[in-house]
Amino acid sequence: MHLDLSVSDSDVSSFTPLVVLELADDTKAEAITWLLNRIRDKQQNGGAELLVDQVLLPVQDGQKSNPNVFVVGSTSQRLLNGAEDVGLFKESQDGTMRGFTYANRESFRDFEGDGQAFLSEAECQYIIKHELDTLRAKHEEHVPGYPKLKLYPGKSVVRRLQSKGVLVQYFPLHNKEDLKRLSFSWYKKIKLSFQPLDDIRRYFGEGLALYFGFLEYFTFALVPMALIGIPYYLFDWEDYDKYVLFAVFNLVWSTVFLEVWKRCSATLAYGWGTLNRKKAFEEPRPGFHGALGINPVTEREEPVYSSSKRQLRIYLVSVPFVLLCLYLSFYVMMVYFDMENWAISIYTENPNVASGILMFVPSIIYAVVIEIMNLLYRYAAEFLTNWENHRLESSFQNHLVLKVLVFNFVNCFASLFYIAFVMQDMVLLRQSLATLLITSQILNQVMEAFLPYWLQRRRNKKVHKRMRRLMGDKELPLLEQVQLEAEMNTYLGTFDDYLEQFLLFGYVSLFSCVYPLAAVLVVLNNISEVYSDAFKMCHVFKRPFSEPAANIGVWQLAFETMSVIAVVTNCALIGLSPQVKAYFPESETQLILIVVATEHVLLAFKFILAFVIPDVPKHIQVKLDKLEFDSLEALKKRKILEGAETGKYME
Repeated sequence: MHLDLSVSDSDVSSFTPLVVLELADDTKAEAITWLLNRIRDKQQNGGAELLVDQVLLPVQDGQKSNPNVFVVGSTSQRLLNGAEDVGLFKESQDGTMRGFTYANRESFRDFEGDGQAFLSEAECQYIIKHELDTLRAKHEEHVPGYPKLKLYPGKSVVRRLQSKGVLVQYFPLHNKEDLKRLSFSWYKKIKLSFQPLDDIRRYFGEGLALYFGFLEYFTFALVPMALIGIPYYLFDWEDYDKYVLFAVFNLVWSTVFLEVWKRCSATLAYGWGTLNRKKAFEEPRPGFHGALGINPVTEREEPVYSSSKRQLRIYLVSVPFVLLCLYLSFYVMMVYFDMENWAISIYTENPNVASGILMFVPSIIYAVVIEIMNLLYRYAAEFLTNWENHRLESSFQNHLVLKVLVFNFVNCFASLFYIAFVMQDMVLLRQSLATLLITSQILNQVMEAFLPYWLQRRRNKKVHKRMRRLMGDKELPLLEQVQLEAEMNTYLGTFDDYLEQFLLFGYVSLFSCVYPLAAVLVVLNNISEVYSDAFKMCHVFKRPFSEPAANIGVWQLAFETMSVIAVVTNCALIGLSPQVKAYFPESETQLILIVVATEHVLLAFKFILAFVIPDVPKHIQVKLDKLEFDSLEALKKRKILEGAETGKYME
């Protein structure tokens, strides 16, 4: 871990700055002094025992810059103790992943000397964040200088300051040299190879590395479907009866795909030390508020909010709002079908090139409207979930994911279900699916790649020119870096990235049998997605704090739900095919019963397969069992020693 940064104008640094802490520019002096003292104070006194220094940014365009910007670092000894506090798992000399303890530091692989290079920079920044977040109020009744900003014993000081706007932001600094190396191996070379997931994990943490691991796995898993889809498209494009075989392949693929990913995910998580890592105690969200009460877990006085009030907000406001949005989505869908009928009538009356192009216009407009509605609904869902006042971030995320998934699923796929099973028009289904998929991908590439790139180039030039004009030729790497990164957009997590992949998985698994090029388009999209997402993480967003993750969380359940729906959908599409109907010319009821029975058998097969294929590979399970056995043996020995010492004391 090496940073070539300076903390002052003199280019002399007493420590390596890892995190930037920005307070509001009008923060009271006594509040700043109190907070800095708490950050610097010894752990036994309730402090964080971290290093902190002020960064004096220059005057900007005649306006005074914020003087309350600080950089935070730590000694290597403090970071190693912090690694034990957060329950970090590292590779031991025997090749197993074990919880790090400072006392047994020599038994861990790659620990040399004083251990300065033992922890990755992302781990160091995560430890500093943990120490700041767990900086707890002691006997203070309020923040000095703010009589109305009450503090509660045992609660996070930083979260409290954040919720009241005193703490504007805190974020980890980029490492220029490491970032340059990562960028070169990740996205600056166009190459057909795996991503450097271990390097991504060391720089950004496990949560982000798992997303890119899933993106890579999903893309490679789509290659067989794409290879089958290309000749199918070329030779059977007009033969709608032949999609039965592709639908059957779709069924098997969507089941095996997710089961194998669980094993890949477990392998990655074990190697990164997060598979068997205990979940940290969750602090309340910065936005959480409520009347004073007693927390039944900590038995301390703090803000509490009635669960019944939250449930009332959810069922009397949030649920009706979601239903209203779904109604609007259906209404827009019916308007689209009216436009489609209008375009078809014009083409029927006067078939020519112009009217042929006009046939695609309603689908393109509808695809654009879908993207706009998804975006607007996302903001509304976030506002509502905030208003529901969830205490924990995990609860907030689960409710937000549920709201967004339900609407996005209906908004994106309702028209396709209507065309397939109500209108039963496979030609229109193929056209609509192709238009929706291609248009959404073009819009996503513009919004996610080209626009951020252009905005970031403008911002970089502006900041660079301003700093050079103000400071002359003097080299001030830290000042310029802090100024630039403070103005970058904050990365809001992998929510939108997983959501995009969820919708693409839906397009492929639900209806690709009628449009076999869907898998090809998604593969091409995901290849460009890797490069655009990598660029954004390295140059558009602030560096996010590492988030330990053992799997993709609630998104695993979302993808599995989609795969169950895919089984039902593909069975129904097979039942609607003229090829299958020909076997039951007189008995439609018998056909329906056979399709339903087949669907039940396939679902049963899916769940049996999920049960038969272990989520964790055997060699990793053996290592986990060995670790558990060693822990139990160590506990037995400790009890025996304690018993022996007690016996000696009694004698």
